Amino acid sequence: MADITRRLGWRHLRGAPTAHVRHHRSGELAHDGPGLSFWFRSLSAALSEVPVDDRELAMTFHARTADFQDVTVQATVTYRVSDPAVAAARLDFSIDPDTGIWRGAPLEQLGTLLTETAQQHALDVLARTSLSSALVDGVTAVRERVAAGLAAEPRLPATGIEIVAVRVVALRPEPEVERALRTPAREQIQQEADRATYERRAVAVERERAIAENELASQIELARREEQLVEQRGTNTRREAEENAAADKVRAEAEATRSVRLAEAEAARSVKLAEAEADRQVRLAEAEAVRTERLGQAEAARTVRLARAEAEAAREVGEARAQAQAAWLRVHGDVDVATLHALTGTRLAENLPHIDSVTISPDVLTGLLSRLGAGERE
Repeated sequence: MADITRRLGWRHLRGAPTAHVRHHRSGELAHDGPGLSFWFRSLSAALSEVPVDDRELAMTFHARTADFQDVTVQATVTYRVSDPAVAAARLDFSIDPDTGIWRGAPLEQLGTLLTETAQQHALDVLARTSLSSALVDGVTAVRERVAAGLAAEPRLPATGIEIVAVRVVALRPEPEVERALRTPAREQIQQEADRATYERRAVAVERERAIAENELASQIELARREEQLVEQRGTNTRREAEENAAADKVRAEAEATRSVRLAEAEAARSVKLAEAEADRQVRLAEAEAVRTERLGQAEAARTVRLARAEAEAAREVGEARAQAQAAWLRVHGDVDVATLHALTGTRLAENLPHIDSVTISPDVLTGLLSRLGAGERE
C-alpha cells in the first residue's frame, strides 16, 4: 500500500519497489512504474497500484474420484502480475487518493479466478482416477494437470497474470475411508511385527541355549582348572613347608652358633671385668689406707695443736682472772663496810630472778627507816 501525505491541498505519494503505480491526470498517463514518488492533486488524479511481487495463493477444495469417493485437495499456486497495465485495465486496482487503500478487492478476484480454474482441472483429472490410484499417484497427476491447465488458460495472460509454480500439498480421503484404508496396512505391519517378535524370541531362545551350553562348558572347564589349582596349591604348600623347615634349621643352627659365640664373649668379658674390678678394689684399698693414715696423722697433729692452744688459752685466762681478782680485792680492801654492803646488795639484785612487784608492810618499812636514821646519825 502506497504512503500518501497531505500538504496544503497537494498530495504526495511514495510507492514501494514491489508496487507498480499508474497516475492519470485529466485522462493522460503522468506517472507509470514501480517505486515512484511524486506530488499530485486529488481532484484531477486517478491512481492505481498493482503489486508485482510473487504471491502465494493457498486453496483447499473437495473432489470425487471415479469410484465415488470424496477427497480433499490442498494446493498452493504462486503467481505474479507480469503486465501491470493490462491488469489495471482488466481489474480494479484503483486506490483512494487520500488514504492509498484499494477501492475494490482485486486480489480476491484474482484468487477466485485462479482457485476456480485450478479446481476445474483437478476435478477433471480426479473424476477419471480411482481412489487408490489417486492416493498413490494423484498428487503428481493433479499438480501436472493444474499447472498445464493454468498455463493454457487464455484468460490469465489476457489479465496480465503469470503462473510461477503449482504445488499440491496433500490429497486425503474422508477420515472413515482413510481409517479403512489404513487397516490392511496396519494388519500387515502388525503381522510382520508379530513375526519379527516370534523370530526374535526364537533367536533369543537359541541364544539362551547357546549361552547355557557355554556356561556349562565354562563350569566344567572351571572345575577342571580348580582341581589343577588345588593340586598345584598342595604342591606349592608342601614345597613351601620343606623350604620353611630347611630355613628354620639353618636359622636354628645360626642362632645356636651365635648364642655360643655370645656366651663365650660374655664369659671373657665377665672375666676381664672381674679382674678389672679386683684390681680396682686393690687400688682403692691401698688408696684408702694411705688416705686413712694421712688423715690420722693430720688429726693427731691438729689435736696436739688444739690441746696446746687450749692450754695456752686456759693459762692466759687463769692469769687474767687472777689479776682481775687481785685487783678487785685491792679495790674492796680500801672500801668501808657500808659500801661493801651496797655492792653486795647490787650483785645480789643482779643475780636474783625477775620480780614483778614487792609488798612492804608498815612494820618492815618502819624498821628500815629506823635503821637508815640510825646510820645517818652515826
